[in-house]
Amino acid sequence: MEESNAMSKILVVDDEEMIRTLIRKYAMFEGHEVFEAKNGLESIELVRENDYDVIIMDVMMPELDGFSASKEIRKIKDIPIIILSARGEEYDRIHGFEMGVDDYVVKPFSPKELMLRINAVMRRKSEGQNREELVFEGLRIDLLSRKVYIDGEKAELSPKEYEILVFMAKNKNIALPRERFISEIWGYDYDGFDRTLDTHIKMLRKNLGPYAKFIETVRSVGYRFEA
Repeated sequence: MEESNAMSKILVVDDEEMIRTLIRKYAMFEGHEVFEAKNGLESIELVRENDYDVIIMDVMMPELDGFSASKEIRKIKDIPIIILSARGEEYDRIHGFEMGVDDYVVKPFSPKELMLRINAVMRRKSEGQNREELVFEGLRIDLLSRKVYIDGEKAELSPKEYEILVFMAKNKNIALPRERFISEIWGYDYDGFDRTLDTHIKMLRKNLGPYAKFIETVRSVGYRFEA
């Protein structure tokens, strides 16, 4: 376990006690501090009163579903959210990523894989920010504030879209393999079947408007930021 991941505060939101217990067991083993909520409404109240490093959020819950709870939490605090869902359809994943969630895990899940994803989120968070700016014509990336501007107007990017854009921009004019995107952005091995990267690239292009032109598809390889 890396030192930077020690004693991270994790909020587990799931109406199934067995799932909460399973996650708590593995998370505590890796040195995390775990808190629990039984539904979406309870999670919102806890977030109002406390600070957490990452939230593991189930989708199908009584009182308030996970997507709605995540949306409300985003209005209160900027906390990384990993969605848990029994539904793995592309529509559900896209819906989650459009709301700005950081990752999406389908039930039944491997606790070990979930811990890898949690640690990847925490590692990115602990790396901090620098004071540079990346500018390409009317596209400006402010690395200090983690904001992107298109012709002076702030672009609404999800955390993952921002990370993908920065990763590509910092490696401009280089053909980046899919596997490298997954390992650099998500922090775990690419399984060859996950369309998560393509979904994010599609949404990123849409949100960049005229500057989507910078993102080129490299057949049989991945993507390239050509500028």
